[in-house]
Amino acid sequence: MAHHTLLADRPEHHTGHPLAHRGRVVHSFGGAHRLGWGSALVLAAIFATLALQRHAQLLTTGYDLGIFDQGVRAYSEGKLPSSLLKGIDYSLLGDHFSPILATLAPLYLVFNGPQVLLVAQAVLIAVGVVPLTIWAARSLGPKTAIVVAISYGLAGGLAHAVAFDFHEIACAVPLLSFSLTALGNRRLRAAALWAAPLVLVKEDLGLTVAAIGALIAVLAGRSNRPVRRLGIATVMFGLAATVIESYALIPLFNPGGQNSYTGQIGLDGAMYQLMTLMFNNLKVETVILLLLPTAFIALRSPIVLLVIPTLAWRFLSDNPGYWGNAFHYDAVLVPIVSAAFVDALVRLRRRGGGSARHRLVLLVSLVTTTALLTASPLAQLFSPALWQPSEHVTAARSVLAKIPDGASVAASNSLAAQLTGRAEVSLFGILPIETNRPEFIVADTSIPHQFPLDAGALARLVDSAEGSGYRMVDAADGVVLLARQ
Repeated sequence: MAHHTLLADRPEHHTGHPLAHRGRVVHSFGGAHRLGWGSALVLAAIFATLALQRHAQLLTTGYDLGIFDQGVRAYSEGKLPSSLLKGIDYSLLGDHFSPILATLAPLYLVFNGPQVLLVAQAVLIAVGVVPLTIWAARSLGPKTAIVVAISYGLAGGLAHAVAFDFHEIACAVPLLSFSLTALGNRRLRAAALWAAPLVLVKEDLGLTVAAIGALIAVLAGRSNRPVRRLGIATVMFGLAATVIESYALIPLFNPGGQNSYTGQIGLDGAMYQLMTLMFNNLKVETVILLLLPTAFIALRSPIVLLVIPTLAWRFLSDNPGYWGNAFHYDAVLVPIVSAAFVDALVRLRRRGGGSARHRLVLLVSLVTTTALLTASPLAQLFSPALWQPSEHVTAARSVLAKIPDGASVAASNSLAAQLTGRAEVSLFGILPIETNRPEFIVADTSIPHQFPLDAGALARLVDSAEGSGYRMVDAADGVVLLARQ
C-alpha cells in the first residue's frame, strides 16, 4: 500500500525541501495562510463582480436565481422553503434535498434581494481555494501554491457556476476542499467529518461521500482498524443518505409525490450511454476541460477517482444538459481535481521527480488555464457590454419600476429574478393566470427563447391575457406590463 498512499503534510519528509528547518516552517505556515485567504479574497471579488453585473444587466433568471431567492427567503421567515415560480405551495425540498440552504437565511435579516445569494455563492466558492493553497504552500512552496490557486479559481467549472445564477452546490465546494485537503494530509477522521454535511447539500452528493469513505478505508489499511471502520461507516452513511433522500424524503415533500429526476436514468438508457461514452464529443470535452488546468497530472492521484460518482449520474443520464460544462454541474468537481493536482505534485516531489519536471507541469498548467479564459464567462468582465446598460435594459427597468412593492406578478423568466426580492412572483407561461390571478403580468417578448416559451408563444400568451381581464399599462422595447382590471 505504500506506493498508493497519500502523503501526509509533513514538510520535513521532503528531502531538500526549503521548509525542512523548523524555524522556517513556522514562518512559512503563516505565509501559507496569508496566501490562501488572500487568494480567496481576490477570487470572491472577481466572482461577485461578475455575478452582480450580470444581474444588473438582466442576465439572471427566475429559473434558478428567483427560485432560490424565494426558498431562502421562506427559511428566513421561519417557513419551509417553497417557490411560487415552481408552482403553488411547491416545496423546494421536494425538488432537491438541500436543507443546508437554511444556513444562508440569516443573511436575509440584514440584506434583501437575490443579490445576497450571488455574493454568498461567490464567497463560498472562493473559500474553497483556502485549504488547497495552504496545503500546496506548506508542501511545495509559494510559487506552486499560486499556480494551484490560479488553476482552481480560473477553472471553467467555477466560472460557469458563477455565471449561471445561484445553486445549492456552492455550499459543497468549500466542504469538498477542506475534506480532500484533510484526506491528502492523512487526517482521515477530519476528512470524514468535512464530507458528512455534503448529504445536506444535494441528494446525489451522498455518493461522493461514500467514495470519500471508501478511500479513507483503503488508506487506513488493516493496521488502523478504528479509522478503517470509520471509512466503511462513511460509505454506508453516504449511500443511505442518497437512497433515503432520493426515494423517501423528496417524494414526501414533492407536490406530486415523486422525484422528478430519478427517472432520467434507466437501465437501458444507462447501458447505451455507457457504450457510447467515448464517442460522445461533449462528454469527452467535459473531462478534458476538467483536467487541463492540472496539466493532466491529477490523474496520478487516487483523489481524482472521486469525480466518478458525479460524472456517472451525469453521463449515464439521457439529459444532454448534464453532459457539458455550460452550467453549474462541474463546480463540485473542481475542488476534487484541484486536490488531486496538489497530491500528484507532492507525489512527484517525494519520488524525486525533479524540479525541472515540476516547473514544466506548473508552466503547462498556467498556459492552459490562461488559454481557457478566452472561452470562460470570466472573459465577460472585459466586455463593455457588462458595464454599460443597453437601451433594452434601461427600457425594461423603467417598466419594472411601475410594479409596486408587495404586488403579485406573473413574470417571464428573464425578468422574474428582478422582482422576487420585493414582490410575489410566479412564472408567466407555467402557472395559468386563471389559477392565482396576479395583479400584474410583465414579459420580455424580445428574447427569441426563454424557458418555457419562445418569443412568439410568449407574445400570444400576452395577447390572450389582454382578453382575460388584463389591460396594457406600459410597453417599451418588447417589454410589456399588464395590470388586472
